Amino acid sequence: MLPGGLRVVTEHVAGARSASVGLWVDVGSRDEPAVGTGAHGAAHFLEHLLFKGTRRRSARAIAEEIDAVGGDLNAFTGKESTCFYAHVLDRDMPLAVDVLGDVVLDAVMATPDVELERDVVLSEIAGRDEDPEDLLADDFDALLFGAHPLGLPVIGTEETVTGMTRDRLADFHACHYVPARSVLAVAGNVVHADVLAAVEAAYGSRLDGPAQPWHRTAGETPATSPVYPPDGRLGVRDEDTEQAHLMLGVPSLRRADPRWPALQVLSTVLGGGMSSRLFQQVREQRGLAYSVYSSTTGYTDAGTLAVYVGCAPERLGAAASVVRDELGDLAAHGITDAELARARGQLRGELVLGLEETSSRMTRLGRRELDHGGLDRATDLASTLERIDGVGAADVAALASELLTGPRAAAVVGPYGDADELPDEVREMVE
Repeated sequence: MLPGGLRVVTEHVAGARSASVGLWVDVGSRDEPAVGTGAHGAAHFLEHLLFKGTRRRSARAIAEEIDAVGGDLNAFTGKESTCFYAHVLDRDMPLAVDVLGDVVLDAVMATPDVELERDVVLSEIAGRDEDPEDLLADDFDALLFGAHPLGLPVIGTEETVTGMTRDRLADFHACHYVPARSVLAVAGNVVHADVLAAVEAAYGSRLDGPAQPWHRTAGETPATSPVYPPDGRLGVRDEDTEQAHLMLGVPSLRRADPRWPALQVLSTVLGGGMSSRLFQQVREQRGLAYSVYSSTTGYTDAGTLAVYVGCAPERLGAAASVVRDELGDLAAHGITDAELARARGQLRGELVLGLEETSSRMTRLGRRELDHGGLDRATDLASTLERIDGVGAADVAALASELLTGPRAAAVVGPYGDADELPDEVREMVE
C-alpha cells in the first residue's frame, strides 16, 4: 500500500507482449444515497464524465495519447465496484498508469460536459429499454431486493439522470473516488518494481502530501443489507416481443461464503452448459427454447441463483413446467456423481482458460484485492481449483435443499398485459 492508501497489485504473464492496467474503485451503484435524493445512477454517470478531461488533459488529449500507442481505454460500473482500464503494449504501461490515475482521481467534471454526457447516458438508457434481457435482469433484481440499492438498475433511470446535477456528481466523486478506496491492478509483461516506479513518476507527491484531490479521506457509506421478501414475487412487463423472456431465481450466497464453490457446481449442473439439466431437458429433448441457462451473482452480503429461458410465448408454460420440475428434483435428490465430475471439470477448465488474456488476469487481480483484501490462500488460483475439487455431492445436495425450497422471484418480459395472462405454470412457480 502506498501513501494515500492506493494499493498496487501485479502479475507477470510469461510470453505476453502487452499490459492490462485497471484502476478499480470500491464504489458502485449500491453506494448511491437512498431513492429520492436524486443520486441514483451517479456512479455510472461518472464512468462517462471522468473521461471528459482532467486538470492536465483534455478529453481529446486523453483519446489521442492512447490512440497514438494503439491502446484501448474504457470503463465499466457494477453494483459494488467501478473499473477504469487500458490495454497497451508492455512498454506503454507507464502511460496507461498515468492516464488512468489522472482520469479517475483528478477529473475536472465541467458543467458543459455534464450536459453532453447526460444525453449520452439517456441514449444508453433508451437502448437498454429496447433489450428485453436487460429489462428482465433489472426487473428480477427489483423483485428480489425491493427498494434496497441492489434492486435498482446500475444505469439509473431517465428521471434521475435528467435531474442529476454537477454538484451532486462532484460530491459523490469527492466522497468515494479517492486513493484509499482504489486498487491499481496490472497484468502482463510487467515487473512489480517497474509498476511502482510508474506510479511514483505519474502521481509522485500527490500521494504523499495534503494537496487535493489525491489525499482526500473517503466518506462513509451506510452499510445496509437487503431483506429478502418472505414469499414469492411475480412481475410482468408487457412488451410486444416475438419471444417471451423469463427469469426465475432465489436468494443465494454472499461471494465470500465458503460454500461458494458448491453453488458454482450446483448452477453448472442446473444450467451451465450443453450437458446441463435445463439445456438437455428444455432445448435438446423438448425443443421448447433456444436459450436457457442458469447464473449466480455474489455481493458482499447477498447473492442470487437464477434461471433464464427465452422461448415462443405459446411455449412459456411448458418451459416453466420443466424448470419447476428440475428445481424440485435437485432440491429433493441432489446431483449424481457423474454430474459432479463433469461440473468440476467444466469449472476448472473455464477458470484456467479464461485467464489466458492479460485483461482477464487484471480483472481477477483487481476483484480479488477489493473483495478479499489481498492475495491469500483463500483466493489464489491453485487454492480455488482445490476448493472446486473439494466439493462433494452431499455439499451440493444440502445447498440445493436449502436454496431451492425457499421463496422465489420470477420476472417476465413479453406480450402479456398482466400476471393473469401468464400461463398457469409460471404463476405456480412462485406460489
